[in-house]
Amino acid sequence: MSSALLISQRVDTRLLETLIGLIRQFENEQQENLLLAAQWMADACEQDRLIYLFGGGGHTCLVMHELFWRAGGLANLCPMIDFSIHPVTPAYMYLGHERLHDVGNHIVSYYGVSQDDVVLLFHSYGFNAPTIDAALECQRRKARTIGISSKAWHGNVPKDFPLRHRSGKTLFDLTDICIDDYVPYGDTVISVEGFDQPITGISSTVDFYIAHRLEIECVKECVRRGVVPRVWRSANIPGGDQYNSELRAKYNSRVKFL
Repeated sequence: MSSALLISQRVDTRLLETLIGLIRQFENEQQENLLLAAQWMADACEQDRLIYLFGGGGHTCLVMHELFWRAGGLANLCPMIDFSIHPVTPAYMYLGHERLHDVGNHIVSYYGVSQDDVVLLFHSYGFNAPTIDAALECQRRKARTIGISSKAWHGNVPKDFPLRHRSGKTLFDLTDICIDDYVPYGDTVISVEGFDQPITGISSTVDFYIAHRLEIECVKECVRRGVVPRVWRSANIPGGDQYNSELRAKYNSRVKFL
């Protein structure tokens, strides 16, 4: 058997096709929400405000790192990171913490979200206690909230599921702009013949894409307005540290995770 035939038999493109399908659905159906969210982010850039990021626990926290403090990223992003619900903490410990009430609200309070600040809240499942408490606290503080979540999860999780927030609300019940990431209920998207459990969670990958699309449209809107967005350069190229030093001086005292 030729090596080319062996390779053709091994190649499995289902994940690629699934990911492209979800992204195309997002691009086809969420343009209005995407562009409005980007306008709000551009407002923050124009007004010299921070843009706050919240990931509702576990792997969702990683989307904050995907955007924060990296080459080509907005410098005025403030991730609201709490290691108690973050995957750097032992898995079953953070799992327990992300089922607790009165965690998300204290995170928002600590990072100092105030009236008219823009907050991006990511959580594909969109029902756990820290996510809802964070959204409620942002609402109480009259912040401008953008939720990135999945209606498929909102509609399929039982109303009496014990891991839901005690209010019974979902993220889209509480955010001003609701961006559907179309992550399927259960998250896993690949079935392997002869194995009865689906594999391959896709929520983080989709949310990374959406996060960068928000970034792109924000910068485009800033340019359209004649606003120069503050953007990091790679610290790993000649001159990168020197360029970033001005941004560090501007944001070190404002972005608590720098």
